[in-house]
Amino acid sequence: MAVTQTVLSGPWSAGEIGTYLAGAVIPVRLSAISPAGWPVVLSLWFLYEDGAFHCASRSHARIVALLDANPRCGFEVAGETPPYCGVRGQGLATLDRTNGAAVLARLADRYLGTGDTPFRRKLMQGAQDEVALVIRPTRMMSWDYRKRMK
Repeated sequence: MAVTQTVLSGPWSAGEIGTYLAGAVIPVRLSAISPAGWPVVLSLWFLYEDGAFHCASRSHARIVALLDANPRCGFEVAGETPPYCGVRGQGLATLDRTNGAAVLARLADRYLGTGDTPFRRKLMQGAQDEVALVIRPTRMMSWDYRKRMK
């Protein structure tokens, strides 16, 4: 896949967007296009590194099949309480069927911490069946209403 320059709009620079996404320990809302042309929206844990979102999902999950058929997707990372700010955009997804377990372990560390818990053990039991999703943004738009909402 050719590397393209991400088109930015909104008040934040690429650095500010990266800082926000690195610190936002909330799921990314990801949309993909169904074969019938309808958007499908779901939430996934993510890491934002090197200008891309890194997620993981089971190999048989619908999102994997949708992105395999059509890599175009949309995304949003934003909190649900005021004052509102966040990032949304569009990108192209690639699937990495060899790195899913490693990405899942890093996601679990980020969202659950490094402690050994029953949920973490259950999650990691199926790690060999995980697919890494890498979303490279082509467009990103930030918004920040924090000053306005004081």
